[in-house]
Amino acid sequence: MKRLLAALFVLACGTACAQSVSFSGHMGDKALLVIDGAPRTLAVGASQSGVRLVSVTASAAVIEVGGKQQTLGLGGSPVSLAGSNSAGGGTQIVLSAGDGGHFVTSGSINGKAVQFMVDTGATTIALSAAEADRIGLKYKDGEHLTGSTANGTVTGYRTSLGVVRVGDVQVYNVDAAVLPMPMPHVLLGNSFLNRFQMKRDNERMTLDKKP
Repeated sequence: MKRLLAALFVLACGTACAQSVSFSGHMGDKALLVIDGAPRTLAVGASQSGVRLVSVTASAAVIEVGGKQQTLGLGGSPVSLAGSNSAGGGTQIVLSAGDGGHFVTSGSINGKAVQFMVDTGATTIALSAAEADRIGLKYKDGEHLTGSTANGTVTGYRTSLGVVRVGDVQVYNVDAAVLPMPMPHVLLGNSFLNRFQMKRDNERMTLDKKP
């Protein structure tokens, strides 16, 4: 009986117990994923350790875990899957620096998958109008704001995000700015970061949620 239970446990973990995954490259319709630290090559529609590849492009891969989809950016930090089915009650986020020393990670805004980049110089979370439209954010009734960029003065909107999630950590009612120019990532600014105690150790950043 013990051997049978052990065998069943191993089988279950082989299909549903992956802890982390990142996207490191692609070959045609195949994605190079790192699942629990081990490199894996998956074709679209194939599964490994509970991770199914939905689609892949040169810059991103969409995976499905436990019926939920997540977008992985090329070279981004590993995404924790342990909390993919949790209620978002986690208290710690651990990020690893990618190319150029930037901390990039998958996450979600109001349940819609986005790619964040940590920006300690940004007052709030900032995202492009195109990204805000894509995730269905209602921002045009918000207060207008004016800011200066390298390309001159821009006019955007202030808004509040109901739920911002990274890994299994959720933060509620987070101030944000929607800007008209294209942006490759959603900037994870201080309206989110100030809810955490931040510690950086070389290429590793740890965010511990404040009480």
